[in-house]
Amino acid sequence: MKKIKILIVEDEIVAAMDLKTQIEKMKCEVTAIVHTQKRALNSIAQNEPDIIMMDIKLGKNQDGIELVKQIQQSKNIPVVYITAFSDDITMQKAFATNPIGYIVKPFSPNELRTNIQLAIYKLSQVPLKESNENHHYLGEGFYFDMVQKNLYYDDNFVKLGSKERVLLSILIDANYTKVKQEDLEDAIWDGHKPSQSALRTLLYRLKGKLGNNIIEVTYGYGYSLKRPK
Repeated sequence: MKKIKILIVEDEIVAAMDLKTQIEKMKCEVTAIVHTQKRALNSIAQNEPDIIMMDIKLGKNQDGIELVKQIQQSKNIPVVYITAFSDDITMQKAFATNPIGYIVKPFSPNELRTNIQLAIYKLSQVPLKESNENHHYLGEGFYFDMVQKNLYYDDNFVKLGSKERVLLSILIDANYTKVKQEDLEDAIWDGHKPSQSALRTLLYRLKGKLGNNIIEVTYGYGYSLKRPK
């Protein structure tokens, strides 16, 4: 089996070298360590990676999220964000690019390993060849397997977290009717009251994978799926 190739885009040299060490311990190849948009694009052109580890805030006011958007215009390379920022605005912007992972600094080697393994897992998935009665069409090319609780986009597997699966399953079962926020919280967190922003953050993460045209938000009430056109 060929080595998974990973590009590191990080402007802090100590953090970048630590990432390189941890990645190589997983028997993956680091194609390059770069810290600017230009060098990142050049590196991808010369030796395209399987996964990109992307810092959100690069030097000289360069934005890693905008760089990912630029890359996605011509490439479909899974991205794992690495950042010191965990505020709602930054996460919402990042999730809109459909990353495979989002790691907040400082992070542990186990957290890094888990995110990279998830990215490798996504790369290894066998495409879904055909749809069946267990697959619910969400629109925009997305299908949800109601038995396996898996999400697909144009027959490609899209990794979901356990709570994302529960949230999406509930909205599908609601058959396009609105589900109250408190009912969602009770079902997803099994009767335990989550933090005030927990459901909103979960929704941002899921919408980052689905786009903004599938889940409808009724502020102050709850959520529903939009009927596909």
